[in-house]
Amino acid sequence: MIENRFFSIKKLIPENIKILAVSKNQDVSSIEKLYKLGHRDFGENYVQEMMNKYKKLPKDIHWHMIGKIQSNKLKYIIPFIHLIHTVQKLEEIQKINKIALKHNRIIDCLLQIKICNEKSKSGITKKEACNILENTIYKSMNNVKIIGVMGIASFQELTKVHNEFSYLRNLYNDYKKKYGHHVLSMGMSRDYNIAIKYESTILRLGTSIFGERIIL
Repeated sequence: MIENRFFSIKKLIPENIKILAVSKNQDVSSIEKLYKLGHRDFGENYVQEMMNKYKKLPKDIHWHMIGKIQSNKLKYIIPFIHLIHTVQKLEEIQKINKIALKHNRIIDCLLQIKICNEKSKSGITKKEACNILENTIYKSMNNVKIIGVMGIASFQELTKVHNEFSYLRNLYNDYKKKYGHHVLSMGMSRDYNIAIKYESTILRLGTSIFGERIIL
């Protein structure tokens, strides 16, 4: 049962670390079960799926976008999105800022950093991240704010995960001092125990809470 899995894993995670329940491909009833337990943070990969669930579920849920940004669909989620984890381009930030201005909102975002060599894992380099954070265009924006970094570690070789999480933590600590960042989003169901050791502030957990994903 979802409730049992949730309570079991919650016991293993320090209270200062936020659990983001990855609800991609999970039905509304599964999300409702966690909601009734008091959980409010859910992550989705696709705008349309998030929109469908947003319409059906309580409006105090904190929705997180953890999939690739679909620029042409940003306008649909900006009115209610809590945190975007996957920013990689200045152009994306500009669009978020423009739409957020129309809704009188300030949208929190994370820069997705590439920390492993797997082709399927996207992200930007340290240099590219610095270029964004130091860009005068970004600094002039009032309706978007980068508050931290996100990364996805190697899938096949867990021996590499320690080095990858260590790298992202060190980068986060640098940005924390320089820019006031306070969010380090790393760690998934397969490697969250390692992410905890490297001071992650948000764990993105899907299978360990919901079980194997279903197809809607």
